[in-house]
Amino acid sequence: MARYPLPPLAIVVWVQTTSNLRPSLWDDVVLAPGQRALNIAMNDEAIHLSVVIPAFEEVAGLGGALGEVRCYLESCPFSSEVLVVVDGGTDGTLGMVRDLAGAWPSLVVLDNEVNRGKGYSVQRGMLTARGRYRLFSDADLSTPISEADRLMAAIDAGGDMAIGSRTMPDSDVRVRQVWWRESMGRMFNQIVRRMAVSDVLDTQCGFKCFRHDVAERIFARQRMTRFSFDVELLWIARKLGYRVVEVPVTWVNDPISRVHPVSDSLRMLVDLVRLRLYDWRGAYQNEDGAIS
Repeated sequence: MARYPLPPLAIVVWVQTTSNLRPSLWDDVVLAPGQRALNIAMNDEAIHLSVVIPAFEEVAGLGGALGEVRCYLESCPFSSEVLVVVDGGTDGTLGMVRDLAGAWPSLVVLDNEVNRGKGYSVQRGMLTARGRYRLFSDADLSTPISEADRLMAAIDAGGDMAIGSRTMPDSDVRVRQVWWRESMGRMFNQIVRRMAVSDVLDTQCGFKCFRHDVAERIFARQRMTRFSFDVELLWIARKLGYRVVEVPVTWVNDPISRVHPVSDSLRMLVDLVRLRLYDWRGAYQNEDGAIS
């Protein structure tokens, strides 16, 4: 593959990123995605749906959200598990979730011990999960968990991964963000479409579902640990030739957001450059070593 000179901005970021081309997860999880997927496919007792929820200081609302998830899953005619990845914090989230797990055998608690980022937490949960379908959802359930039916149906119809969208004609956005957040979100999305993923309307909706073998291959290649990981997942999916289906979903804005519209947007723009650099370095290679 021909390699081209890097622009000045890319060279600055390069110094920060070349030492971290491997995922920051445990090697025994990351190194054998194909074998793990094969074992799941051959196991008749495999879990049907895994729900991964990253949680950082969510003690106020997570209990109610997990109650909704449990009610939904227990009404479904298939086996399931819920993995809550507690990403540090001091508000008692870990203890609360562990208490719930004592009376809910399908609830798995993963403790990062320190704050590692949403992307890291989702990656850890998705590579620990055992389900044929693996879905991650924001802890506030801005998209109701019942919308998992629509995403799994999209995969059954031929998709490799299905992502919730708040911007399609049939999307049902019941409580909107304040106007300036929406405006900045649209601006960022236009930049993402120009620099990375041109054919996805909504990259940042925190509600995405994957077939198990697709999840193994994509998340084993993930490098970004914070909010930009959504774009990276879509980039990797395209590199590996997977079909991404965008599905309109119901969405209710949570006014309490940890995403800072200015500083986090700037970090995400830098991450778009990092993504290009990772790709240039071959970080998203196929398993046979060839660049897609």
